[in-house]
Amino acid sequence: MPDPDVLDNRALGRATLARQLLLRRHAMTATEAMEHLVGLQGQLANPPYLGLWSRLSTFAITDLTELLTSRKAVRGGLMRGTLHVVTARDFLRLRPVLQPVHDRAQRGFFRRDTEGMDLGELAAFCASVLDERYSTNVELRKALAAKWPERNATSLLHSVQYLLPTVYVPPGGTWGTSGSTPLATVDSWLGTPLPESDGPSEMILRYLAAFGPASVKDIQAWSGLTRLKQPVDALRPKLVTFRSAESGVELFDLPDAPRPDAGTPAPVRFLPEFDNLLVAHADRTRVISDEHRAITNTRNGGVAATVLVDGKVAGRWRLVRAKKAVTLEIEPFAPFAASDREQVLAEGEALLAFAGEDAEERNVRFV
Repeated sequence: MPDPDVLDNRALGRATLARQLLLRRHAMTATEAMEHLVGLQGQLANPPYLGLWSRLSTFAITDLTELLTSRKAVRGGLMRGTLHVVTARDFLRLRPVLQPVHDRAQRGFFRRDTEGMDLGELAAFCASVLDERYSTNVELRKALAAKWPERNATSLLHSVQYLLPTVYVPPGGTWGTSGSTPLATVDSWLGTPLPESDGPSEMILRYLAAFGPASVKDIQAWSGLTRLKQPVDALRPKLVTFRSAESGVELFDLPDAPRPDAGTPAPVRFLPEFDNLLVAHADRTRVISDEHRAITNTRNGGVAATVLVDGKVAGRWRLVRAKKAVTLEIEPFAPFAASDREQVLAEGEALLAFAGEDAEERNVRFV
């Protein structure tokens, strides 16, 4: 009999798919889903919409756009110092805990160009500029160049985006938008100052609910925080532990979190660029092989849109628009079995109906 305290990659994959709302579509609101998932990766405007569509039984583009324009959701820097779309409440909860990640990134990238500067003064100056008028990166860079003409204004601009909690002002960052987007301070946009950090414990528990079972290194890889072994150890009375069958690493989880049987069927899903599922663990072999990860991940940190078949990444996809037509191009990493191909086509047509609803012609093509 298998050891019940040992989980192989297939069992871990099914558990994570269940937490990520990918074993079936769920009857949640966009707000409920975002808070359960602890946000959605948001470097580009469209992926958070596609991520919610792949997980919810009823979701329309306007659902998320209205949350962003009404300030109930925001797009700003959080985990790993990268952009995420989260509820306003979660931004206020998470950003103080994650500020050390942003401070470390600023030092790592721009220490030389800001050496000798009072970083508090730099952040305060930009806050005063943004509070007076929401400004794009171009406008903010001009203000910085005028204030510190002897400094590299681009480095100052990027430093501020790590040091100062800001959010992007809609319609920038909503479906179909691109280009330079105005920034606002969190205080001015939400009318609520950031609270003090109460430590990472609550965030760790929420991570496990959305991505577990997971190791300390997994939690660190997702959040960008370091030295989390002690906070995780302090939570042991609230957690259960397992071992990875492949690596032997200790894994932590919530006692009542779903851990479906490894044989549970997993439907075909189309995941957008940078989807949470593919960036939330140090060891991602539960959902993607190292060989395929080398194909989907680019050197500049990009993560391709992917196709899940039987719970694992089995290919890439992209939408190609030409005049009034849109084509879904699917690139399998190996030929699909006939039954899988039928499911991929059916889900692909559903994706086109959602993402290409304004097109007069829709096509699915395997490449």
